[in-house]
Amino acid sequence: MRLLFLILMFVAGLAQAAAPTFPAVTPGQPLVFPRDFGAHPDYRTEWWYVTGWLKKSDGKPLGFQVTFFRSRTEHDPANPSAFAPHQLVIGHAALSDPAHGRLVHDQRSARQGFGLAWAKPGDTDIKLDDWRMTRAADGNYRVLLKSAEMTLELTLSPTQPPLLQGEGGYSRKGPAAQHASYYYSLPQLKVTGVAGRAGAAGPVTGLAWFDHEWSSEALQPEAQGWDWIGANLDDGGALMAFQIRAKDGGKLWAHATVRGRDGKVTRYTPDQVVFTPQTHWKSPRTNANYPVATTITTGATRWRIAPLQPDQELDSRRSTGAVYWEGAVTLERDGVPAGHGYLEMTGYVQRMKL
Repeated sequence: MRLLFLILMFVAGLAQAAAPTFPAVTPGQPLVFPRDFGAHPDYRTEWWYVTGWLKKSDGKPLGFQVTFFRSRTEHDPANPSAFAPHQLVIGHAALSDPAHGRLVHDQRSARQGFGLAWAKPGDTDIKLDDWRMTRAADGNYRVLLKSAEMTLELTLSPTQPPLLQGEGGYSRKGPAAQHASYYYSLPQLKVTGVAGRAGAAGPVTGLAWFDHEWSSEALQPEAQGWDWIGANLDDGGALMAFQIRAKDGGKLWAHATVRGRDGKVTRYTPDQVVFTPQTHWKSPRTNANYPVATTITTGATRWRIAPLQPDQELDSRRSTGAVYWEGAVTLERDGVPAGHGYLEMTGYVQRMKL
């Protein structure tokens, strides 16, 4: 009888548990630095995302991607237990090495707490076991990551101010105002350090792109996934473009930002941004068919995107539950070589959920 009573009390407690309230993303809220370099734990979803092209000592290219996610769960925020999973921290890392022929990647996840995992407010400081991303007082980022698959020990030095996406950092993802995120980028980061597959790491230099984004309801219900690119242009400029796709592959929303070498920023509305697939690659593991080479039109400009290698699919079903293509690409602007970046494509295996 006592056991039954305890079970009933436990179930009653679950029934009375209060679901958290996630704040909305609204226009007109200025981003403030360095505060907004740090975590925003009240919001549902947040990520710090770094991609880049590196050059090894032999001159050969190497692409890399490191992403830390923070996810606020629907667990009762009033639960005082240190074991309560109020926040989850997830990490993805990948190398694109043509000498290997396909993506090398790893993933981790843990609940925040006990000194094992955190995403701290105030400035960038994320930890997941022995994976770490921090921002120092001089503005430089430090990424430390070792696993059975790869090693990344990188310093990322900003050369330009933050690029606020959308309307002053308010980045709409659909026609309804609530489908949006707060979003800024740091293009043209100078990279030095050590990187490579396990047992083959060595000195590298290069350029990287940094994104930080947080939201509570970014995707509209009709969204299947998105295509996104962030690219460092050879003349010192930057390109960011994305489209949100419906289940039939059609465009639900799109946006692009181009910052010129002179610092002038041009933004493009959904009707001015068009993604046109050119070449597809079919994954032998998931049968997903990805448009790995594509043309992106922003206004009167045509950007032709080509992959460093076709197989850059990342299976993160052990952490976020998603499978996506995340790869190093080159760009041509109106037929002329223009830069290097990363292309991300989600929702080609199953609908993307945040």
